[in-house]
Amino acid sequence: MPLPTASHRIAVLVPCYNEALTIANVVRRFREALPQAEIYVYDNNSTDGTDEAARLAGATVRKEKLQGKGNVVRRMFSDVDADVYMMVDGDDTYDATVAQRLVDELLSGPYDMVNAARVADSSAAYRAGHAWGNKLLTGLVQWIFGTATTDMLSGYKAFSRRYVKSFPTMSSGFEIETELVVHALDLRLPMSEIEAPYKERPVGSHSKLRTYSDGFRILRLIGFLVKEERPLAFFSMAAGILAAISLLTGGSVLIEFVATGLVPRLPTALLATGIMLSALLALSCGFILDTVTRGRREMKRLAYLQCPAP
Repeated sequence: MPLPTASHRIAVLVPCYNEALTIANVVRRFREALPQAEIYVYDNNSTDGTDEAARLAGATVRKEKLQGKGNVVRRMFSDVDADVYMMVDGDDTYDATVAQRLVDELLSGPYDMVNAARVADSSAAYRAGHAWGNKLLTGLVQWIFGTATTDMLSGYKAFSRRYVKSFPTMSSGFEIETELVVHALDLRLPMSEIEAPYKERPVGSHSKLRTYSDGFRILRLIGFLVKEERPLAFFSMAAGILAAISLLTGGSVLIEFVATGLVPRLPTALLATGIMLSALLALSCGFILDTVTRGRREMKRLAYLQCPAP
């Protein structure tokens, strides 16, 4: 059974950029769903009066001048002190009535992160390409880091204090959702997921997510995280590719040398040797960086354990 939440400090964190049309509804609905929660709206250089609309709706409004959702999340996680953190977008597409379920799920585990997997109530809820792009990127993270969520890019999540205060935010933009999930998977933190309705934006409201450029940034982040968190696998793959190129390049030279004792194509032999040495160097880097990564992971784990479970 879920633990009582009256004694827990709950913070609803809403990163915003030009959401004046919807932010007041978001604040009011989450106030009704979680009357005991403090609602923080972090305005990210909006030019349409988002901050004033949020303030009039009763939210605590703060500003982050560095542009990008990742920069806002870094600031929110640093500034706000609570036991339970709820993060939701300010576009009024997420169902506030699910918020209490997210809190109950987090506390009943207890879990460190609970993701709200989106269930669209109409075909217009997702922009063209977003649904398959989300499945592709989520599947890629599942394949590399493990399965914990079916909707990695959902902007509706609940976190424990120990998760938030041990999360080393590095992303600056929408790729922050990927980093949030990979952090939990890398440290093997307890996670859960529930389904939540997802509706289309109100008329006049526009998504800030750019399908192709932000998708490419997420792919780039996944590659970076593989290098940082799985260096042995990353550099072993690079070493394997280089070794294969070396054998293809110099295989005929080696066969001729075994048969005749001569090396008639010296430049080719030198090229193949150089590529093979690069492969061995890449493999060595993988072993060294794997040891470094283990140390970094231990430090993050110790920071995580400094905070009690929810």
